[in-house]
Amino acid sequence: MRFTLTHTDKDSNARCGVISTDHGDIATPIFMPVGTVGSVKGVYHRDLKEDVGAQIILGNTYHLYLRPGLDVLKAAGGLHKFCSWDRPILTDSGGFQVFSLSPIRKLTEDGCIFRSHIDGSKHIFTPENNVDTQRIIGADIIMALDECCPGDADHKYAAKSLDLTEKWLARCIRHFDETEPLYGYSQTFFPIVQGCVYPDLRTRAAETAVSYDREGYAIGGLAVGEPVEKMYEMIELLHPLLPAGKPRYLMGVGTPANILEAIARGVDMFDCVMPTRNGRNGMLFTWEGTINIRNKKWADDFSPIDPQGTSFVDRTYTKAYLRHLTIAGEMLAAEIASEHNLAFYLDLVTKAREHIAAGDFARWKEQTVAKLDERL
Repeated sequence: MRFTLTHTDKDSNARCGVISTDHGDIATPIFMPVGTVGSVKGVYHRDLKEDVGAQIILGNTYHLYLRPGLDVLKAAGGLHKFCSWDRPILTDSGGFQVFSLSPIRKLTEDGCIFRSHIDGSKHIFTPENNVDTQRIIGADIIMALDECCPGDADHKYAAKSLDLTEKWLARCIRHFDETEPLYGYSQTFFPIVQGCVYPDLRTRAAETAVSYDREGYAIGGLAVGEPVEKMYEMIELLHPLLPAGKPRYLMGVGTPANILEAIARGVDMFDCVMPTRNGRNGMLFTWEGTINIRNKKWADDFSPIDPQGTSFVDRTYTKAYLRHLTIAGEMLAAEIASEHNLAFYLDLVTKAREHIAAGDFARWKEQTVAKLDERL
């Protein structure tokens, strides 16, 4: 994997560039739709490419490991072939899901023991077998196994958690470097910088991660319960500590405003389930603010879902029609809303790239964030 920095903003830390992988190039800043089990819920791959403009999607190691399972994925030739997606894929290690979904789990220096949320069966992720699992899935970019501690953890807990994460990281990298990709294309490994909301721990974690000289770095353990100001503070802290010539991936973030604020602080890559999850529940993100499409006020509004939107669904469907489908419980409502929200997120980062290149990102960001936070 290669990263080419193309523009930087003069009034913020925002930058844009290009990540080159064997499955294609990715223009940054980029939002990556979440395809947890090998699909982005309710959206055809054709529409992800042609309407949404997705350049890369995510898969989740925990979920894919449990089903369809590694035997099926390996027999298929990896996730790209299994789900018929020919652009880049990133997998997270599944650590967050182990800690958030498993009712019974135990962390040791060897790894994390957990029970499946599906059938209660017992499993273990070690740093080594987690790398092997992501090799079999076949993602272009794979993540370190880590512990994501809560945003309100005290310093003692966060420090102990980081100790474990760093021990696992050393083993992950050693095993990654001792193994090879399985399907004829290269894979890249990103360490994850943890440390909760404590500057000393974040600094230590960043210095440790950078010492391994990888092609990119992830920032984990944010947007997990801490105040948003603390999240921004930690991202600002990490900006000078992470190499300028490597992409930074902020995991699991977030709202449109979060994304623009993080771009202004030097982040290049984002993912979040919010566009699809909120869309399925009737919340739409637009250039004028957020809409609860269930509200009665939209019942006879025959304007486009987002008059400033550029997607097929924005050009085709009205608020009144989408509200009708939503109230009726029609599955098409979730599909339209999900596609709209994803297209909005991709349009948001596209506009950010354009304004960074034009040199007026900081001013545009301030004006845009003020609108995005409004409830219509």
